[in-house]
Amino acid sequence: MNLSHLSLTNFRNFARLDVELPRRAVVLVGNNAQGKTSLLEAVYFLATFASFQTHTDRQLVNFLAARENPAVARIVADYQRAGRKHRLEVRIILENVGPLGVRSRKEILLDGVKRPASEAIGHLPAVLFIPQMSQVLEGGPEERRRYLNLALAQAIPGYAVALSDYHQALTRRNALLKLLSERGGDPSQLIFWDETLTASGAQIIHWRIQAIQELERFAARTHNNLTRGAEVLRLAYQPAFDPLPRPNGQIALRLEVATDRSALDLDSIRRGFLEALGRIRAEEINRGVTTLGPHRDELRFLANGVDLGNYGSRGQIRTALLALKMAEIDWMKARTGEAPIVLLDEVMAELDGERRADLLTAFENTGQVLLTTTDTSLFSPEFVETAETWQVVAGTVSR
Repeated sequence: MNLSHLSLTNFRNFARLDVELPRRAVVLVGNNAQGKTSLLEAVYFLATFASFQTHTDRQLVNFLAARENPAVARIVADYQRAGRKHRLEVRIILENVGPLGVRSRKEILLDGVKRPASEAIGHLPAVLFIPQMSQVLEGGPEERRRYLNLALAQAIPGYAVALSDYHQALTRRNALLKLLSERGGDPSQLIFWDETLTASGAQIIHWRIQAIQELERFAARTHNNLTRGAEVLRLAYQPAFDPLPRPNGQIALRLEVATDRSALDLDSIRRGFLEALGRIRAEEINRGVTTLGPHRDELRFLANGVDLGNYGSRGQIRTALLALKMAEIDWMKARTGEAPIVLLDEVMAELDGERRADLLTAFENTGQVLLTTTDTSLFSPEFVETAETWQVVAGTVSR
């Protein structure tokens, strides 16, 4: 994977930017609020069609350009993958629709052809590392599900489509459950949506089982090196519907118990999920909402059996995140055959000298790397000498 050219129009504080990117690491240097992070955000948006800074696409459009109707922000990348040249373009369009306010929509073009996000995601894979990423360990379950979804959608063909199908079925099923709860009716109406939900839901669970176990192998090895053998990292997947039989009537598997679900096949997961929904149908009608499925999955991170999200120190959390991100790079490369673009926003300031050295050493075996910093002294002289340094000032970039 090689990103050769990036063009931005009316994206954040960039009115216009055209840059050629080298194959080696690029260090973006500048004061705060100059556009360093926005440049990384643009690359990540091409990878996932989601921002790591906002959940509202309209905020990505340059505020001066947003006064126009329609207002359009464009991100265009030229890149090579598997020896072939490609172009990926994303347009964020704001339209004034009168009393209804402003409507935002995306257009995605891959090699000039419009594609839905669920099909285009992963064509330009990227791994992101930002200080706020500690929320993956310390935040709520939705943070970990979001992390999983963005990582898996980039590396597993069909994952994003299955996730989209699942959420559409979930929305329809919840609407029917609410109707049955409030007005009554025939519960057998749920059978169709049960089958629709479990078809995509079982596929998501199956992929998550595989991916989390693969990520754990990479992360545990890296974490062992980072802690000099003092700690063992484990990723504990806790599916809301657990397809694994529970021994001796056990209500739930304990967190510290390592669980291997890799032998479960897709059809058995689907059948088990369907049966479980049948068993709790009356309860879900009463509550008016779907209570079981991958939309309620959980993922916990443990070091030597200790849940880092609840009891980890700052140092342990940073080390685990570093191991996870380095594992994500290796995992994506193993899955896709392409090294993802690595994006790091002010990460060096968060790490001690030993961890900085570990991270810079890891970059020697990765593909393209884009880093932001306000202080190049955080990098070793050897790294700065081999990298390309760009100055970012008020939405302009100079070498």
